[in-house]
Amino acid sequence: MKIQPLGNRVVLKALPEEEVTKGGIILPETAEKEKPEQAEVVAVGPGKLLEDGKRSEMEIEVGNKVLFSKYSPTEIKLDEEEYLIVGEEDILGIIE
Repeated sequence: MKIQPLGNRVVLKALPEEEVTKGGIILPETAEKEKPEQAEVVAVGPGKLLEDGKRSEMEIEVGNKVLFSKYSPTEIKLDEEEYLIVGEEDILGIIE
């Protein structure tokens, strides 16, 4: 990974969207699609710096599949790949 997030930030790679709805309807390429809310963690920062100079431990690890807040990520493009950067507090849960 060519980017190392700072503090309690996490770099995510969006998971591919479903092309078929739960009801079996196939979505065409031209259909308006919402941004994904699921992603895989590709890099994590060292943790938030606390007032006493120590760092809080990150709960998220590289390789986790996570749910995140819909409007929180910052989108970046690096080497033709799109990534999302969010704070650890914007991650809602880990998908098992």
